[in-house]
Amino acid sequence: MHNDSCIAHGTTILTEHTTSAASQASSLASLILPKIDHSKPQKLTYTHNQNFIHYIADAPSDHPSAPSSGAGALTYLVAAPADLGRRVPFGYLVAIRQRFLAQYPPAETDFAALPAYGAAAFNATLRQLMVEYGATRGGREDAIRTVQGEIEDVREIMSENIERVLERGERIDLLVDKTDRLGGSARDFRVRSRGLRRRMWWKNMRLMALLVVVVVFLIYLFVGFGCGLPGEFP
Repeated sequence: MHNDSCIAHGTTILTEHTTSAASQASSLASLILPKIDHSKPQKLTYTHNQNFIHYIADAPSDHPSAPSSGAGALTYLVAAPADLGRRVPFGYLVAIRQRFLAQYPPAETDFAALPAYGAAAFNATLRQLMVEYGATRGGREDAIRTVQGEIEDVREIMSENIERVLERGERIDLLVDKTDRLGGSARDFRVRSRGLRRRMWWKNMRLMALLVVVVVFLIYLFVGFGCGLPGEFP
């Protein structure tokens, strides 16, 4: 079962539900939220002890019809036990995102103007979906179907230890981005290698041709000296 879930605009938590008074998820969320980059959509997982902190971060490109609403800075976050995996929590996040945007349409809502817990009316929905997706088998199956439909590849979700992230103070990119960059570097390396081999081949061929010319010339000289060079008078 999930421990805690919230929806935030930037670093401002708009709505939240906690299943345990002793949960540390709220404090973890306050540490993670300032590090989230909304320049592009993100789906990330942080690890902390026996818990996973999963989130989906929107970007302005997700809401082109309402660029001034601030919806591009929304984050949907949930903390869950590690043994729950990733598909169920991300299915839950996709569901709360759909419900939240339906209840607070970006075209009609200025999220940047909402105060802390300004969308507290959504707390009950968080609780309902948390129970459905975390406590029942049917809810978990729904979550898996949802996340399969909405997230093309779960391997895009990267897991990183939150303590290391906080110590380094750097933003963690999507694993798929790193993989794409590595793949691009490998392709560039192969292209450069082929080009280098081609240039070396032509260089070797020119050297071989020059060597043949020199050998032929030397043979010509030896034969000429032995038989008399053309144009030599007796």
